[in-house]
Amino acid sequence: METKSGFVAVLGRPNAGKSTFLNALMGEKLALVSHKANATRKRMNMIVMYKEVQVIFVDTPGIHKQEKLLNQYMLKEAMQAMQDCDLAIFLAPISDKVSFYEEFLELYGDRKHFLLLTKTDSVDKQKLFEKIKEYEKYQDKYLALLPVSCKDKGSLEHALKIIAQEMPNHPYYYDLELLTPNSTKEIAKEFIRESCFENLSDEIPYESDVVLNLYQEKPKLDYIKATIIVHKESQKSVVIGKGGATLKRIGKDAREKIEQLVGRKVFLELFVKVVAGWSKEKESLKKIGYNFED
Repeated sequence: METKSGFVAVLGRPNAGKSTFLNALMGEKLALVSHKANATRKRMNMIVMYKEVQVIFVDTPGIHKQEKLLNQYMLKEAMQAMQDCDLAIFLAPISDKVSFYEEFLELYGDRKHFLLLTKTDSVDKQKLFEKIKEYEKYQDKYLALLPVSCKDKGSLEHALKIIAQEMPNHPYYYDLELLTPNSTKEIAKEFIRESCFENLSDEIPYESDVVLNLYQEKPKLDYIKATIIVHKESQKSVVIGKGGATLKRIGKDAREKIEQLVGRKVFLELFVKVVAGWSKEKESLKKIGYNFED
């Protein structure tokens, strides 16, 4: 039987809801979700089967332009996904200005993509109709405009069906039982970062990252050692909190997420380390796992 399989870049501005959309589509929490912008820093592949079609969605950092080295890496990740994938979908929250989509078109050019109008459950039908009319002047650019809501399984199913139809004839890239080719270690790291976003306010989540020092899988228990990296001593104090309370809270949240993923108990030991200027120096970023091409 001839099979269809392909890669779909999931694109949008920072905090457009790309990871939330993918988690809803999969019915499984794999991608980091935060109400804060620029939470996603690296690409992550998620595999969805639609009937006989294998669709590999590539979650990407939000499209944005900043001078910081880490932000440059994030934009490179999104741009690379645009180049490598068979198709792209651009997520445009219903409340967004059309200018975000216009900026995407400048980067993406005339390659085929779908425009997904998201969070449609937050407006009435009249406002939805008005927003669709705003995008209609670009209808020669996209294959279709698809209104979706993560709360409406019907709209997600319809979008998946339309996307699957565009996949090329190709043998399956991955085993049919696999949800993601990304390792458990990579996902665990993201869950710890997500817990930092949820439990730390202001700029600290953006000034921090996570290094997994050890991940041992045992029959009844996974043992994980990880270090939260920050820029300054003052940030380290905030992450630890009074009597270690904040670090314990971060650890508890992350451990519960990882346990849900792996289906067994997890012992998570967290440390905090100051690496001054880590997000601005290429060598420090490489050590944390951001592989720049020289």
